[in-house]
Amino acid sequence: MKVVIGCDHAGLAMKDALIDRVLTDYEIIDLGTDSPTPVDYPDIARKVADAVVTGRAEQGILICGTGIGMAMAAGKVSGIRAATCTDPYSAELSRSHNNANILCLGARIVGLGLAEKIVATWLSTPFARGRHTRRIEKIEQ
Repeated sequence: MKVVIGCDHAGLAMKDALIDRVLTDYEIIDLGTDSPTPVDYPDIARKVADAVVTGRAEQGILICGTGIGMAMAAGKVSGIRAATCTDPYSAELSRSHNNANILCLGARIVGLGLAEKIVATWLSTPFARGRHTRRIEKIEQ
């Protein structure tokens, strides 16, 4: 599976650690940032969202200070269902019920160990389909 990942300066350390520790079995497209120099998170969110909606990657991960700004920016792209998750259970439900295609994390909110569990859960959870499909179709409309 191809996973696209991006972060702003606040999420840089977490992005690099997740690539090294959790995402080793995935084909990774890293869209930056690669520097602690401040960048604007909407720019990174757009790049990652575009990679997901065009099929360049199957899933995306965005990391900023809270995960909220990334989710707001990515969610503006048609076809994106971005979910900010702070625990494995919300990550599981964002996939199984909402078919989220971008996971957003807050590097200032969750620690690295918890982020690893969130990412592992999110990537391994399939969409449940069934009654949830109708709801996803309503979101897309």
